[in-house]
Amino acid sequence: MRKLVIVGLYLMCSSFIFSQNSLEAKSILDEVSTKMAAYQNMFISFSQTLSNEEAGILEGDEPPIKGEIHLMGEKYSLKYLGNTFIYDGKKLYIINNEEKEVAISEGDLSADDGFIYPSKLFTFYQEGYNFELGKIKNYKGRKIQFVTLNPIDSNSDIIKVELGIDAKTKHIYKLIQTGSNGAKTSFTITTFKNNQAISDDFFTFNEQKYLEQNYTID
Repeated sequence: MRKLVIVGLYLMCSSFIFSQNSLEAKSILDEVSTKMAAYQNMFISFSQTLSNEEAGILEGDEPPIKGEIHLMGEKYSLKYLGNTFIYDGKKLYIINNEEKEVAISEGDLSADDGFIYPSKLFTFYQEGYNFELGKIKNYKGRKIQFVTLNPIDSNSDIIKVELGIDAKTKHIYKLIQTGSNGAKTSFTITTFKNNQAISDDFFTFNEQKYLEQNYTID
């Protein structure tokens, strides 16, 4: 009987601690979300690395992929993987500068493939995950609080996401996504600016400009 009581108390304490941990993690993410939503616009440059120990690919084996993005509400202009992605809130324009082609589609980049795109870095965590407070790590003098996000969908292609948040600024600094195939994708924000001077047509696709450069537009 005594053992049952002890086990019961242990389970109750563990449940309480986990609940508190989850609430604290959610509180931190709510702070991040509120702060980001208050900005008129944002600019970030980022570095992306990929590793997969099971496949013998270690972080650092390949040079990082560099990219940058301007965001304003739902609109964005993203330079990534040699392409330019412009989303005006209704249509997505994917500009392949090497092939001189422009693909146009209705709606935003899909997340159905289980990948967190750079344009989703500040919003992806708002639904579909349970939260758990992680460790605080030091990156070049900056205290980064990690929050682990576990997908609610058991069939998700993502096993977990570790989101690193600057404890001082409440800005996202790092994202580490682990897939079911063992691949680990890391995004590190190298530059962050907010409320920049942006022209009214910044997120507008200039069709005439690309036609004059002999781009094929689909």
